[in-house]
Amino acid sequence: MANKRHVALGLTDDDVLEMYRTMVLARKIDERMWLLNRAGKMPFVISCQGQEAAQVGAAFALDRNVDYVAPYYRDVGVVLAFGMKAEELIASGFGKAMDPNSGGRQMPGHFGQKKNRIITGSSPVATQVPHAVGFALAAKLEGKQFVTFTSLGDGSTNQGDFHEALNFAGVHKLPVITFVENNRLAISVPYDKQVASENIAIRAKAYGMKGYKVDGQDPLAVYEVVKLARERAINGEGPTLIEAETIRLTSHSSDDNQSVYRSEEELEEIKKNDPIILFGNYLKEVGLLDEEKIKAIDDEINRQVNEATEIAEKAPYPKPETLYDYVYEQ
Repeated sequence: MANKRHVALGLTDDDVLEMYRTMVLARKIDERMWLLNRAGKMPFVISCQGQEAAQVGAAFALDRNVDYVAPYYRDVGVVLAFGMKAEELIASGFGKAMDPNSGGRQMPGHFGQKKNRIITGSSPVATQVPHAVGFALAAKLEGKQFVTFTSLGDGSTNQGDFHEALNFAGVHKLPVITFVENNRLAISVPYDKQVASENIAIRAKAYGMKGYKVDGQDPLAVYEVVKLARERAINGEGPTLIEAETIRLTSHSSDDNQSVYRSEEELEEIKKNDPIILFGNYLKEVGLLDEEKIKAIDDEINRQVNEATEIAEKAPYPKPETLYDYVYEQ
């Protein structure tokens, strides 16, 4: 039997099976939302496919009872791990009143759920980074033992908000982890046309913080580095910048056509690095999964997604008279 890397990291067999299930659930919710979009039932989808390992590995390394997350629009795996439900995510795609993010007022991917410490995101990319730094400043000023985790894509690291937030976090040694999911595409613009530095993690040095580059297709590698960053933050050692190299299996969003700028050969090649298959292979090697168990998990999650879709589709839309709620003082 292969070496159980997860045990060396302090994870149980049940932990890694739960990580795998969460990755599969994120994928199947995403696939369902694409189908609903193509059927004309859902106006917009922005996908997590290919980035589930990075998201779930990071979320499991945090303390999900006390830490706060300021996710970016692809982070289905993060918000599921922090307690958002499948029917809530699908309801957000339909724009239903039960959508926890905005009550059906925002497009999908604008996550926010107070009870699960998911910080509400706004539409301009990278604005979640200064929001997360603000929460981390509050932790330091109030002497509270929590860490804030924020994520973004590689394209967003070229926005001013990213640089200002990291500089402020570095100056004040704040307990914040900035996690870049680098899929090497800013919509259609390849990495080498948008970033001049050799990688994104190297920028950490300029902000006076630790920087790490990690294989984002390996949830255990991501778990290890995020856990280390969290320990540093809790110990007063300041912020960390992590770059997780990952892949994007779909178009940027349902409004994009990646075949215009990506070849069939490239798309076939990246499918070999599907993180769900890779992590499934590891779990097979250590004797925790076989084809029969994989099918059982798939069947169980398909049922869950079918039920979630039915609940969300039958749920009511927001009432028109609530249009101005939370916009103006009542």
